Amino acid sequence: MLSRQASHALKALLELAAHPLQWKSTHALAQAQQLPESMLEQLLLRLRRHGLLVARRGRQGGYQLARPAREIALATVLAGLGEGAALQWGDIGTSPAVGQEVSPADQVTEALQRRLERARLKALEDLSLEDLLFDLRSAEASANSEAGLLLG
Repeated sequence: MLSRQASHALKALLELAAHPLQWKSTHALAQAQQLPESMLEQLLLRLRRHGLLVARRGRQGGYQLARPAREIALATVLAGLGEGAALQWGDIGTSPAVGQEVSPADQVTEALQRRLERARLKALEDLSLEDLLFDLRSAEASANSEAGLLLG
């Protein structure tokens, strides 16, 4: 599940990906996506420090993606927001307390937990911002026509 911060950041990144040649101010991004401006500013600064955004000061300034949307994996976005700690492959699962006996059923459920987490991590690594942009454009097209929704 995505945190509220991750959801807000992804909405702003999608707005930037949809208009890759335009510089967008925090204010413009917040208005376009109906997001709280002060929170969004903090998120954008984190993403800039992580190398996902470039910023330009001045009247015609704002933010742009630092590289094409197809090159920005969702796992990288979450890591840039400080949510990357949950994305470490080695941290999956829990260890029993010292002296605690682990039943076969516990072993099976722990193995399932690790498999599910690996699948989630792989999906986040395989999905790019461009994939989400495709889904966004499909959703917008289906809202404006009789066509069906084409989610990738």
